[in-house]
Amino acid sequence: MSDCPRFTHLLVVPHLRVQNANAVSSPLTHGFPSMTAFLGLMWALERKARKLGLAIEINAVGVVSHGFQEQVTEGGFVQALRLTRNPVEQNGSTAAIVEEGRIHLDLSLVFALHAENWEAERRSLDLSTLVDLLAGMRVAGGSVLTPARPMLRRYQPWLADFTGDDAAETKAFQDVCARLLPGSALVCRDDLIDRRLAELQVTAPAVSRLDAWLSFARINWRYDPDANEGKGAWQSDRKKGSGWIVPIPLGYGALGELHPPGRVTHARDTTTPFRFVESLYGVGEWIGPHRLRRPQQLLWYADSRPDQGLYRCRNDYRPADDTAGLI
Repeated sequence: MSDCPRFTHLLVVPHLRVQNANAVSSPLTHGFPSMTAFLGLMWALERKARKLGLAIEINAVGVVSHGFQEQVTEGGFVQALRLTRNPVEQNGSTAAIVEEGRIHLDLSLVFALHAENWEAERRSLDLSTLVDLLAGMRVAGGSVLTPARPMLRRYQPWLADFTGDDAAETKAFQDVCARLLPGSALVCRDDLIDRRLAELQVTAPAVSRLDAWLSFARINWRYDPDANEGKGAWQSDRKKGSGWIVPIPLGYGALGELHPPGRVTHARDTTTPFRFVESLYGVGEWIGPHRLRRPQQLLWYADSRPDQGLYRCRNDYRPADDTAGLI
């Protein structure tokens, strides 16, 4: 059963060009912004919309990537991030260089909206307002650029209605997925960690879940003397059809107790309780939108459990075949 919040419409913003987004998604991962950045964008968009009088809730967000260009050096086996030179300090000394990875993105965002009694004329006006607000916001720290040919249909945002019966909602989501092709949607595959851990413990019982997670960050090769009709061959653990599996950050875990508002110096504000946290990690998979069957499989939403010290992003994707996505 899905825990995804309720929604009545999907707002699809296709082929959003983002320049210089944050490519370092956590202390251990890079290559694409964290889902926490897109959930933050979702909440910021809702706050701005409410200030303008829009009576809507934005409860979840989906991300489909159509292209990316990470700003790294070219040539050679080892690559490095292209860094900017910081201005000198007030006394003229050289400021420290902070390693900040950047990436250019071509992506589509799908926001799950909930609005009661949303009339058609009002929907059209609110759609224009939301798109205008999004155009002036930062997406994962990057700047939103205007499409080269914004009047083309493929660049036009639209609303998909999910207030009908099951058949109508299925048809509406199929239309959404078709218009998001070609592209790759990021979904959660935490189930693969337990499977990989069981595989590794067959030969190395002392391995941990961290070892299983790290194994998804690389391609492991081993020499099999019995392969190739006894002639021997090197074999990879990335089997054909295993999918595009990547390690990803999923949110934050508490390092201590919750501090009262204003107790911690230099906190962002003095009205919100404060807690020190560290990154939580999981496994994601990039798949074609045409493989999704329900909107909940695409959408990411927040799951905060302060009593357990967990503040994480969740996604309800489950493969149709229990063996799908095995590494």
